[in-house]
Amino acid sequence: MDLTEHARRNRAHWDAESDTYEAQHAAQLERAPCAWGVWSIPESELNVLGDLRGKDVLELGCGAARWSMKLAKAGARCVGLDNSARQLEHARRLMVEAGVDFPLVHASAEAIPLPDASFDVVFCDHGAMSFADPRPTVPEVARLLRPDGLFAFSAESPLHFICWDDATDAVTEQLRSNYFERTSADDGESICFSLPYGEWVALFRRNGFVIEDLIELRPPIDAESTYNDYVPHAWARQWPAEQIWRVRKSR
Repeated sequence: MDLTEHARRNRAHWDAESDTYEAQHAAQLERAPCAWGVWSIPESELNVLGDLRGKDVLELGCGAARWSMKLAKAGARCVGLDNSARQLEHARRLMVEAGVDFPLVHASAEAIPLPDASFDVVFCDHGAMSFADPRPTVPEVARLLRPDGLFAFSAESPLHFICWDDATDAVTEQLRSNYFERTSADDGESICFSLPYGEWVALFRRNGFVIEDLIELRPPIDAESTYNDYVPHAWARQWPAEQIWRVRKSR
């Protein structure tokens, strides 16, 4: 299937930036391969995904697939999907080093070349739910999940999204954008997406999901991150920059 224009641009961006991203963030990601958000809050503390042993799991926008490698070693049957071929090259390298093997799919999350009802769990830490339009992506996830399947993902919060200042390319303490109307942001290189809370809820309901939890991430007081250009620690201690949705397919 043909890529949308934003998917083509995001693919080109991540293919070009993947090596730089790895160099900047690999150390943090490897210290906590199963952790949420830019402050690496451990899954063991949040328990978003639960026990995945013996389950079919799709990581949506897997990057170098560190999450999936760790989950596969713990007994999950993983598949990693990413829009960037270069990101998947990093994943293959790390999989060889880790001695694990599972399928990697090069595709946009808006049109996934996998069969209906293939997975028990679909998840991502930012990944596709930041760089793919959620309006076609959520229906794709619903198609891929079996009944009672779990969809869990972290993403930018609407508050962080509308406080972002395009002129300085940084988050501010002032509202900068129309909450109801701005659902994507284009920095000239890549395009990211966010929805108001009401639109998220309506999108989930239209696609047969029941909301189980919404976790607004707050970094520990002593947390450190290589993603300070995304959000300073002091900002994220006062307002939620990231959120985790946990929803379950009801039909």
